[in-house]
Amino acid sequence: MNLTSIELLERLVSFPTVSETHNLDCIAFIGEYLASHGVPFEVLPQADGQNANIFATIGPKGDGGVMLSGHLDVVPVEGQPWTNDPFKLTPKGDRLYGRGACDMKGFDACVLAAVPAMMKAGLKRPIHICLSADEEVRMDGARAIAAKLGADWPKPAVCFVGEPSRMKVVTGHKGYFVIYTHVRGHEVHSSNRYAGVSAVFVAARLVTWMEERDLRNKAEAERSGGAPYFEPGWTMLHVGQFNGGTAHNITALDARFVTGIRLVPGDDGFGYLKEYEAFVRTEIEPAMKAVHADAGVFITHRVGSPALGREADGEAERLARRLTGDNGVQVVAYGAEAGIFQRGGLSTVICGPGDIAQAHQPDEWIEVSELAKCDAFLAGLIRECSA
Repeated sequence: MNLTSIELLERLVSFPTVSETHNLDCIAFIGEYLASHGVPFEVLPQADGQNANIFATIGPKGDGGVMLSGHLDVVPVEGQPWTNDPFKLTPKGDRLYGRGACDMKGFDACVLAAVPAMMKAGLKRPIHICLSADEEVRMDGARAIAAKLGADWPKPAVCFVGEPSRMKVVTGHKGYFVIYTHVRGHEVHSSNRYAGVSAVFVAARLVTWMEERDLRNKAEAERSGGAPYFEPGWTMLHVGQFNGGTAHNITALDARFVTGIRLVPGDDGFGYLKEYEAFVRTEIEPAMKAVHADAGVFITHRVGSPALGREADGEAERLARRLTGDNGVQVVAYGAEAGIFQRGGLSTVICGPGDIAQAHQPDEWIEVSELAKCDAFLAGLIRECSA
């Protein structure tokens, strides 16, 4: 079956591949589509058994060539004021509305629409198609794929991650690192609070530490100029969730909060984790345990994506600029799978259709003209890989 990028986008949007639900129906459709064109592919299941990733190679076997990377999961729609069915692609003028139309099933659809041309082109360099699960939550899919490249699967030389960039060449994105803090206090009546340990008071001190650490980064960036092109140009710490306590007259037994760290290239989330833990163990916990031995602070973490940094004479950047004609320097503050693939040894940039401003929004949309630009980009890539 030969389908246009718009027809394929309509099919992809119809699968409600919301993060932490399932994407197996979507994977089955893509597998059938690839098989109908004689493309061999591999399905890599996620540990949850409800999601999977898919990888295919067209052209010569072996390492090298270009990997086109997209994710299949989308963010939830609950609580958003949609005026259309979010899982039915709805055209209005030059815009196509639907969850994931921009982020980033538009790119996925263009890649799949180009498969027949790839098969007919007599490629001299392989083109690899990589569609992942779980990008919006943990990025475990990309990490699992990266571990396969060069081991069980071919290792591409170049990776284009098709996050929305209006087909501009993006050479840097921030990384993401999450710290989870659980403060365990000791409950007593608030009239005798010094006999207890208030988890809320302790957690408030720790949240203040996070803010002060961010402000130190900001001040240093203002002195030094910060990370080039990024806004803001420093590693940013942010507490977005906080809860604790049971009643106004009980010292809180528990408090929990979550810290997200947006890392500029060259910065490492584990360094912040080590610094934070040292503060907790030396400045906070001793006083807590002096009141009650069971009181303490429990810290866990999750690694998102490492930052994507601009490569010196990067092959991906050179090729993407030839294909797009874009010679500007663009970086983005959001995280993406690009940093994972770059860390895995692939020359990597972001280049995809649509505007990130539409991502995660109610009535998310992408322009037909953006899909057309991506179709043209992929046609140029096929020519490059056939020459």
